[in-house]
Amino acid sequence: MALDRWIALIFILFCCTYGYLAFFTMDQDVPPFMQSNPVWPSTFPKVLAVLGVIVGLVVLLGLEKPDAEKEPSATDINYRRLHEYKLGQALALLGLMVAYALLLRPAGFIIATVIFLVAGSTVLGERKFHVMIPVSLIAAGFVWYLVQQVLGIFLRPLPFFLGH
Repeated sequence: MALDRWIALIFILFCCTYGYLAFFTMDQDVPPFMQSNPVWPSTFPKVLAVLGVIVGLVVLLGLEKPDAEKEPSATDINYRRLHEYKLGQALALLGLMVAYALLLRPAGFIIATVIFLVAGSTVLGERKFHVMIPVSLIAAGFVWYLVQQVLGIFLRPLPFFLGH
């Protein structure tokens, strides 16, 4: 079985697990006043799970490929030459995303976001720190302002020991 089909199978298993949680465990703690609503907190996860399984089945069954004998184009991923792609950068970015999620609460939104943006752009090859740091500070501050002040959702901007 080709790599894309293995990935589709893993994706289907993930979506089935996610769907099980959405259909059978998320609605148990819904308060009584929300039980008469047509849209529950689990509605969007249910839709995502069903659509994910459908998309995964399309790839797994090969329905997205109109012509199986067609020669692969230059933009297709060649699985035999996978070692030539920049997997290190992709894995480093995934690691940075995990570190960002873990650092978000203790370091605060602004510090964690600036570190993530500067480190991510460094991994991707940018070396102009005199541009990256101000742009990251402005972007993190702007997003924090929108979420905190405009939307009214509390988002800790700085670590807890620095106040607020």
